Amino acid sequence: MPDLTSLGAPAGALLKERGQNIAVAESSCGGLISAALVSIPGASDYYVGGSTIYTRVAQKGLLLVPNETMEGMRASSEPYALLNARTIREALGTTWALAETGASGPTGNRYGDNYGHACFAVSGPVEKSITLETGDSDREKNMWVFAKAALDLLQECVREAA
Repeated sequence: MPDLTSLGAPAGALLKERGQNIAVAESSCGGLISAALVSIPGASDYYVGGSTIYTRVAQKGLLLVPNETMEGMRASSEPYALLNARTIREALGTTWALAETGASGPTGNRYGDNYGHACFAVSGPVEKSITLETGDSDREKNMWVFAKAALDLLQECVREAA
């Protein structure tokens, strides 16, 4: 597994170089994405803030997403990740937002997704969402894999927007 600095440095450098900033709403990574981004000296140049949106209670209370918005949508899906990315981006007024939601293991989630399932979304000048299935039940390993996939997606979007 990588260390926090090597995980966050490429995305942090890219954001810093472009003079852009980011907010993060993560779930099964438990704050690992944010920790990677803030492990870099000078992170305040690009990192505005983030939340661990682990439950619907957190989404409703921290992101202020009303029940009506969630009708027909479930967590651990690309639409849910995109909703959280758009919501935190708007709330914090950032150039970019990154959201992650999934089931890190050792079991699946209540929505029928297997362990190793995660969805990621980036909101900003470019919007994208993806799903990843690792097939691995190792919780910590999945958290690192998910965080890397999320940060890789962010870098892809920032580069595409240039």
